[in-house]
Amino acid sequence: MRAIPPTAELVIIGGGVVGAATAFYAARAGLRPVILEARPRLCTLTTPASTGAFRLQFDNEEETRLVGRSAYLFNNFAEITGQTGYDLGLRVQGYLWLTTEEEGRERQRRLVARQHAWGQTDIEMLDGDEVRRRFPYVGPDVIGGRFRAGDGFLDPKALTLGLARASGAVICTDTQVLGFKIGAGRVRAVETARGRIETERAVIAAGPLSGVVAAFAGLDLPLQTVVRQKVVMPEVPEVPAQAPMTIDDDTGAHWRPALRGAYLLYTDPETPPTPPAQDVPTDHRFAFRLLDPASPVSVARVTPFWRDVWQRASAHWLLQAGQYTMTPNRRPLIGATAVEGLFLNTGYSGHGIMGSPAGSELLIDVMTGRRRENPFRPGRAFLPREHDRL
Repeated sequence: MRAIPPTAELVIIGGGVVGAATAFYAARAGLRPVILEARPRLCTLTTPASTGAFRLQFDNEEETRLVGRSAYLFNNFAEITGQTGYDLGLRVQGYLWLTTEEEGRERQRRLVARQHAWGQTDIEMLDGDEVRRRFPYVGPDVIGGRFRAGDGFLDPKALTLGLARASGAVICTDTQVLGFKIGAGRVRAVETARGRIETERAVIAAGPLSGVVAAFAGLDLPLQTVVRQKVVMPEVPEVPAQAPMTIDDDTGAHWRPALRGAYLLYTDPETPPTPPAQDVPTDHRFAFRLLDPASPVSVARVTPFWRDVWQRASAHWLLQAGQYTMTPNRRPLIGATAVEGLFLNTGYSGHGIMGSPAGSELLIDVMTGRRRENPFRPGRAFLPREHDRL
């Protein structure tokens, strides 16, 4: 829209995948959403820097069920959304978690037993020989792994733009939110750099900037933002194009086929939180940590062909960076706040691509009174959890 609308039935703050998914499910529920995005285009900050993948291998039942609903959307995208303008590029090639340690293998066995108890019985435990039989590129030091063939990858920009188009939402780019008008304990309007939009319902879906936006309404969210980087190698002939997401479960380093090469990532648990930012810096040392076989977190540790890539030294790479929006137990904040009419859909802790479609459906069900049970409600107690690197 060239001009912002003076009123809206529902204002969604944030034009990444979470905002687009919120708009889509709002429209399905009969609401007329307006998306506000501070930047010139949708999907240009955190979402495109993601891995672009989904899995049903979690350390908790709630996220397993949540992402299971999202996966149904991914696998039936055109039919559910009613549009074919954006191709998700869906590749169901699996997630493979590898370990070289006996302790790691036992940890995997315990986790898979719990996953099976939750009904996710298609997750397999493989010994080292079976891993190498199925995936010959895996190194001899690997003694076991867990694998689910139904996990996969997609294009996060196509997902976001496809959901936004299917929602029929009014989209206002270059529209920075500056505050809220609140009266008698409820939201009355959203203040932007382009003017005021009167509304009685708004959703904060601004990713790493969600805490900043919530503070305009006097809310202090339990969120931290942590920089995560991605190495993009557009052309690497050694990478098997049909390989699954391949993860060193002992270190957290992982890669997946992408373009004619790979994306490589590492979620270092020692990375300190930093303030949310529109411009997230990259660090050239990150690529060397992942690619140099001498590094303790090198991807070559469990997949030796990366040694050849390093020695050849001719493969191009570039870095992207975004910020995970982290909650204390790494599960999202979805639902109503203390300000009546103001809702949250944020804090996916690195699982936004895979979790936000079902999380947005849950949010709209809660907003419209269709559902009361909500394990991700804001204000809940944050219980201890087993560490899940990805």
